[in-house]
Amino acid sequence: MRDRMKTKKIRIPFKALAVILSAALSFSFTGCGSSGNGPTKVQKIVEEIAVDYGTYGADAKDRIDTLLNELSSLDKGAGERWEKIVGIWTSPDLGAELNYGVLPDGLSDTDELCIVVLGFQLNPDGSMKDELIERLKVALKSAEKYPNSYVVCTGGGTAAENASASEAGEMAKWLEKHGVEKKRVIVEDNSITTAQNAIFTYDILTSLYPSVKELAIVSSDYHIATGELLFKAEAIIRANAPGNEKLKVVSNAAWKAPTGSLSAMFQAGALIELFGDVKTAFDIYYDNYDIHDLPPLK
Repeated sequence: MRDRMKTKKIRIPFKALAVILSAALSFSFTGCGSSGNGPTKVQKIVEEIAVDYGTYGADAKDRIDTLLNELSSLDKGAGERWEKIVGIWTSPDLGAELNYGVLPDGLSDTDELCIVVLGFQLNPDGSMKDELIERLKVALKSAEKYPNSYVVCTGGGTAAENASASEAGEMAKWLEKHGVEKKRVIVEDNSITTAQNAIFTYDILTSLYPSVKELAIVSSDYHIATGELLFKAEAIIRANAPGNEKLKVVSNAAWKAPTGSLSAMFQAGALIELFGDVKTAFDIYYDNYDIHDLPPLK
């Protein structure tokens, strides 16, 4: 699953994807997630919130407020987290201020800043598509502007005919070839969805790069809002309490894509995936997007 999808729906085997992704997302969160006996009440409420907003947008506000109150009565911590996530998701500020071509002035030029470059599906032979190269050009200008920052390349194996290639691996080689020091480049090459970009990047940064506190998302313009939402939501979910997030999204830099869009329902599926219910997330992806050209997972 990459971030730009076609509208024609040609399905690939769901079970293979679900099994692999369920294993990858087998972690759980205090007060949320699903039990071995099926979805918990907390999980059902969170998923209803996501689907309601994904379907009805602002018209679902009253229903979502009711659900958030119900969630808080069951689990105060989960209620506080999801109230904050919903606030970010429904804010008109989400992805509204795009910085085209390069990160803006005024960010921290230290190793507290990490530039996160979101991947894009590879060609069948493992080479990068033009859109991914354009994102990398933006990332390169941003890395040159902030030479003390880290750069994370995200994305796993999406080349149908080349199992050895990964988005992040090809991205890292391109950046290093164009002058970014290898010690600055971090490779996250296990993800196949934007939600997994956030999950696995969070794992790497918090465990191996404790100096990093701030993130700047680099992607195509239509993808920035989704990227910001998911990385912010993952930090909120993982925090020991709302407000104690270890990573903060502070900015973005975008490539101006000629086409491409992501719906609120796509974002709903991605939030559900962050929550750990991969099957429901992929049902939503399948119902809204064509993902037939992904390589089969074994």
